[in-house]
Amino acid sequence: MERTLWVVGLAALFVLCLWLMYRGWQNRAARQEAGIGELPVVPADLGAQVLEPTTGLYLGSTMAPSWQDRIAVGDLGFRATAELTRFERGILLERDGASVIWIPQESITAVRTERGHAGKVMTEDGVLVVRWKLPTGTEIDTGFRGDDKSVYPAWTRGTQAGTGTMTGDDEG
Repeated sequence: MERTLWVVGLAALFVLCLWLMYRGWQNRAARQEAGIGELPVVPADLGAQVLEPTTGLYLGSTMAPSWQDRIAVGDLGFRATAELTRFERGILLERDGASVIWIPQESITAVRTERGHAGKVMTEDGVLVVRWKLPTGTEIDTGFRGDDKSVYPAWTRGTQAGTGTMTGDDEG
């Protein structure tokens, strides 16, 4: 009988911990909601494709500059396999089982590589991170771990800091 009470008590404690984590995630989302707002809509005309699509894992988006302050609003905080493509008018991030993320060219402030993002730590320069401004003015970092890391230099080369525009020799 005593052993049964211990098992029931530990199971109840486990369920309580899960519920508290869920409530914490909901509270984080409520705090972040005003700063995140509505994400940009994918335009009908993306412009010419600048870089070939690359496959990999979307690691999540975080509040800049903290690489661990994961965004809990909508499905921005959930990992998913994805395909990243750069167009003249921005970056298209198509995620499996989640909504598409459109990053307009004028919103991009930096494209760089990092060692870690959203709780995922890799080798040096193992994660491609796009820093961009939401329509609300909030700056976020979106992390992507590519299946082929050799494409990272093409993604980071030519992006002018602060403007997000591609330099002439890297376009088209």
